[in-house]
Amino acid sequence: MTVNEVAKLTGVSIRTLQYYDTIGLLPPTEYTEAGYRLYDDTAMERLQQILLFKELEFPLKEIKKIIAAPNFDRNKALEQQIELLTMKKEHLENLIDFARKIKTTGVSKMEFNVFDTTKMDEYAKKAKEQWGQTPEYKEYEGKTNNQSPDTQKMAWQNLMLIFVEFGKMKDKSPESEAVQLQVKKLQDYISEHFYKCSKEILKGLGEMYASGGEFTENIDKAAGSGTAVFAAKAIEVYCG
Repeated sequence: MTVNEVAKLTGVSIRTLQYYDTIGLLPPTEYTEAGYRLYDDTAMERLQQILLFKELEFPLKEIKKIIAAPNFDRNKALEQQIELLTMKKEHLENLIDFARKIKTTGVSKMEFNVFDTTKMDEYAKKAKEQWGQTPEYKEYEGKTNNQSPDTQKMAWQNLMLIFVEFGKMKDKSPESEAVQLQVKKLQDYISEHFYKCSKEILKGLGEMYASGGEFTENIDKAAGSGTAVFAAKAIEVYCG
């Protein structure tokens, strides 16, 4: 989709989409020869995540940090967003009931507890901390702070190429030497470009790759159906 089509579909202005690209929050999938931005389904899913977090009044800087976190899991994020949106809905319903009560019966005493958002704020704070305070994320942030969006995008594209190689090995056993060497290549690449990838962390990543969420979809889209699960099995063998 072109930037104009995305703007019409989502209600997000072209200028805003251009700004999201500039700050590395939502880079387009590719550019035409004339330099126009193009967005695929994966980019649109990312935009949905951004807009959900915006509805919860997360600053763009926090949204970028959460979505860029190495341990970001879309399904987990959606669970948190649903919980926060439910809290927000209950808060608004309480305010509406309170306003109606004032309208019909007047103010008998001053009440302010209905304006209290402490519970919601605490939950949001914990959600932010969960994505952004791991040692791995801090290392990732340190490595990428001074990188351009293009450089960061290239790092992710090259990571996907490693999974493309996994996709070509699906006829082999996950225990085979060639496949296990590919797992080592993946581990080394993550350590070099993102954060130190211990076997414990790699095992957790493997579980996310096969979880059926965004990781699975992106890997299978790039490398063929079933690649994410195959790579996860190979990682499980590698990690013992």
